[in-house]
Amino acid sequence: MKDIVIVDYGMGNIKSIQRGLEQVGASVILSSDPVVITNASRLVLPGVGAFYDGMKGLQNAGLVNAIHDFVRIGNPLLGICLGMQMLLDQSEEHGIHTGLGLIPGNVKMIPESNHGEFSRKIPHIGWTQIKNPGFQNWKGSCLDDIQAGEYFYFVHSFMAVPEKKEYLLAQCEDEGLLVAAAIKRDNITGLQFHPEKSGKAGLKILHKFINT
Repeated sequence: MKDIVIVDYGMGNIKSIQRGLEQVGASVILSSDPVVITNASRLVLPGVGAFYDGMKGLQNAGLVNAIHDFVRIGNPLLGICLGMQMLLDQSEEHGIHTGLGLIPGNVKMIPESNHGEFSRKIPHIGWTQIKNPGFQNWKGSCLDDIQAGEYFYFVHSFMAVPEKKEYLLAQCEDEGLLVAAAIKRDNITGLQFHPEKSGKAGLKILHKFINT
């Protein structure tokens, strides 16, 4: 069994993620203990809600330094949905707020229109195909067993904009707009979609994460 620590800071669909990980063979620990988080073999940072509230939750629990210490050790970190967005430097959601700064880039609101031509539905909700941006090799990442064009479940109004294109692991199309679906830097991966709510394809990602 693979021991996986899920960061428990009061936000996120933790039980759903826990069930998904257990389904693919993980032994899951929910923790808000900085020592447990720093020394985890693999770490999952979940999140649902506003960026500011998420970062405030991590700060109030004293977990920001623990997550940074974990990353420096070099073990795999997976951020999901808001957890992915908090990996970046800052977000413009309801003002400018500082993130964890683990992957250079910003979080911006999904634009309501393309050059004023039409109104885009926000939030982006539902099943959407992911694609390779064309310059990435998914081998060795948690998308290793995924085929471009598979569908995953998204719920978000803001999008990650990584500073460098090499941090962009996968994209999806939201009414003509290419949006970051997954980002990666070294041992850090973020998924904008919810693998735990994405059926067999999502379970393949979780299985690869716990075994990579």
